Amino acid sequence: MGEMSNRITIQFFADLNFFLKVEQRERPFSHPLFPPATIKHLIESLGVPHTEVDAIVSNGRSVTFDYLAQPDDVFAVYPPFALPEGIPVVPLREPLTGPPSFILDNHLGRLARYMRLLGLDTLYPRDHLLDAELAQMAHDGQRVMLTRDRGLLMRNLITHGYCLRTKGGEEQLTAVLQRYHLYEAIRPWTRCLQCNGFLQPVAKSQIIDRLQPKTKQYFHEFQKCITCDQIYWKGSHFEALVALVERAKNSGDKTEDQSLIPSL
Repeated sequence: MGEMSNRITIQFFADLNFFLKVEQRERPFSHPLFPPATIKHLIESLGVPHTEVDAIVSNGRSVTFDYLAQPDDVFAVYPPFALPEGIPVVPLREPLTGPPSFILDNHLGRLARYMRLLGLDTLYPRDHLLDAELAQMAHDGQRVMLTRDRGLLMRNLITHGYCLRTKGGEEQLTAVLQRYHLYEAIRPWTRCLQCNGFLQPVAKSQIIDRLQPKTKQYFHEFQKCITCDQIYWKGSHFEALVALVERAKNSGDKTEDQSLIPSL
């Protein structure tokens, strides 16, 4: 074990400061080093999940997560939207290709519904799964993990993930759309809100025995999930859902101030 005199200096940028103690935010600070320790271990020991980090600069050069920190090293740690200028960045992980698929943890049911409403591939296990099970599913399915649990995102099996900063479903949806640049991937009314399966038009005559009397009388266009057989039509909540979709589409026009740090 190294001596207590062994220390590094580290600074986190933009909204990575969300995860830090108040006295560590927006400034370089000294931190003890007990070699051997990778920079990934040091970053996560300070409460920042590795999935939130997109670049690490040590003594003026970009390094990977497995870099072994040395006494007196100086580190700068950056999120995806605030990368350093003038320094070639070494990728920390394989990049996402195409619109990503997602998996949400046990407490994000509303966000899952909103994402499916926009046609985004969103897995939301109905059973209350352990973190290890969720991490394995994310790994096996090559899905981005969305959660408010930073400990879940620190699991090695999870390569891509995002720690949501807010509790409101629409705020969370906007954050995900902006983080992963998903506006071109929005395809409303194409996925089942219950199971994530694809929807297809279905003739009223094929499902009429499953409809309530007033639905039979007033509605004539229907869709059906090809996976779970759930039926959809433009019922009493449709206008509210249309408004939500429009707000989601327009959220990409807002200028996001990444310097704002929500309260822990």
